[in-house]
Amino acid sequence: MFALYLKEVRSFLNSIVGYVFLVIFLLSCWLFNWMLDSAMNLMDRGQADLTPFFNSAPYVFLILIPAITMRSIAEERRTGTIELLFTRPISDLGILLAKFFAGITLMTLSVLPTVVYFVSLYYLGKPTGNIDVGASITSYLGLLLLGSSFVAIGIFSSSLTSSQIVSFIIAIALCYFFYDGLSLLGTYAQFGNLDIYLQYLTLNFHYDSIKKGVVDASDIVFNLSFIVLFLSASLFTLKTLKK
Repeated sequence: MFALYLKEVRSFLNSIVGYVFLVIFLLSCWLFNWMLDSAMNLMDRGQADLTPFFNSAPYVFLILIPAITMRSIAEERRTGTIELLFTRPISDLGILLAKFFAGITLMTLSVLPTVVYFVSLYYLGKPTGNIDVGASITSYLGLLLLGSSFVAIGIFSSSLTSSQIVSFIIAIALCYFFYDGLSLLGTYAQFGNLDIYLQYLTLNFHYDSIKKGVVDASDIVFNLSFIVLFLSASLFTLKTLKK
């Protein structure tokens, strides 16, 4: 399992496409949060606050994470190496977990450089350190949990097809639907008492809750359950490929 995990990480980092998407993520965050004259500009707010970054990062993730995961299983199916994996002394679950943790590693590597934003605002604040450290830490935790859920969706999407492009499109659609789509349905008040439940079932609802600086066990459990659900669906798909 560890060998497969290293292979996945190395194959992404050895690909120019991988670096292109990482640069796009960091460049997008830098432009929106530091350079462009917009409501998301951290300097124009006049306060040491990373809220604009944490509000915009999930939407950049909608592109970045499907790009990270689109080849995880789809490429194995296209090249026929999935059959070789099935013959190795590793379980189907082990294959999925190796690819899942590789995706989380790459997602975390993309987020790590943004800690510079926190350090910059920490020292730019008047007085120095005038930033809610606790809320910033929990927001990063929420972002990593959200990213992990997107990775699980991406792995599932990649297991459905042998085309990386199709996997990419499916992952973007599913990530958006479970992040914002259900919430939008709930805000239209078309389902009566079900509206609140539709909003509760979105990743955005729990991400917003963690961003407030309070880590509730229900938010953690929801994200973990969401990950387990999509990994289970991916496992089912893998098993059908073996038949």
